[in-house]
Amino acid sequence: MHTQHTIGAGILPTVSADAAEVSTQGSHRAVGGVVTVLVPAHNEAEAIIETLESLGQQTRRPDRVIVIADNCTDATEQLALSYGAEVICTVGNTDKKAGALNFALGWLLADAHPDDLILVQDADSQLSADFIENAVCHLSADTMLGAVGGVFRGGPGGGFVGHLQRNEYARYARDVKRLHGKCLVVTGTAALFRVQTLKGVSAARVNGSLPAGNGHGGVYDTSVLTEDNELSFALLTLGYSIASPADCTLVTEVMPSWRELWAQRLRWKRGAVENCVQYGWTKVTRPYWGRQVLSMIGVLVTIAYFSSIAVALGSGAGLHIRAFWMAVTGVFVLERIVTVRLRGWKYMLLAATMYETVIDLFLQVVHAKAYLDAIFNKKKVW
Repeated sequence: MHTQHTIGAGILPTVSADAAEVSTQGSHRAVGGVVTVLVPAHNEAEAIIETLESLGQQTRRPDRVIVIADNCTDATEQLALSYGAEVICTVGNTDKKAGALNFALGWLLADAHPDDLILVQDADSQLSADFIENAVCHLSADTMLGAVGGVFRGGPGGGFVGHLQRNEYARYARDVKRLHGKCLVVTGTAALFRVQTLKGVSAARVNGSLPAGNGHGGVYDTSVLTEDNELSFALLTLGYSIASPADCTLVTEVMPSWRELWAQRLRWKRGAVENCVQYGWTKVTRPYWGRQVLSMIGVLVTIAYFSSIAVALGSGAGLHIRAFWMAVTGVFVLERIVTVRLRGWKYMLLAATMYETVIDLFLQVVHAKAYLDAIFNKKKVW
């Protein structure tokens, strides 16, 4: 089957395999609605099969799997089709992931039942086998739950920088578990929504209840760097809650180099800051503004700390060990040990050496750069 669709300046062929669904087992509307998975993918030939395999192994298998091959120049489309997924190929989309998703959702939502469900998943992430089943249960149990996100751990590779990210994600998973799934952002790695919720977001952009984004009422705001963070703001503003339950887990790709990690975290941080400015000071955004203030204080304290060391050494006064600061250091070391417990005792012992200070300082520099870029309105880079 072959039809034509238009987006931006390009003509988009939509190609569907004969066996379009990874699995079709009849209507599941009685158990939360038909589940459609959208997988936006830009040149993801290396990961797409593993991602589709994880969907094929779900205990609650999706009814449709649609890969959005966004401006791809590799074999992403062919590999997805060979596995049995439906494929939409975008050409000329300049709005990245958000634009690709808006295009697919534009026609998908029009004919979908309000109780049907849509899972948006990154092409470089693999769901645990019970992810969809658990996410559907959580969403079905709470009518005011606007989205169910995933708790992710880092995939293999990346050397030392990959190892540091895996520790970081383990700490995040621990925090979410302790908070019983309460989260500030529904991660873009994987999130499940009701069709009626996404339609509500789109309508609210049109009537002015939410930022207009691209001005056409799309679900995702294409003007921002962090579309998942902005969508979380949108859901909360409309009165929904969001959650990342501990039983909805997945593995996501880690950045393989410091350069790529820098680009990713700079985009995340600046996007978060600009989303706060975009929504202003409201009941919803107050906790997010608070996090930004604490983050900025952290940057200033770090600058002051190392400046004082430089002055002490430069003046010849030398460094002096104080009991108070030794106690503070001890508390910090203990926090590093306890919070990485999910990775096992070997990693806990290793954390006691404080070797992770390198990524802490790295992220402080990233945050400082993000604040400066936002203040001076430097051109955004995805």
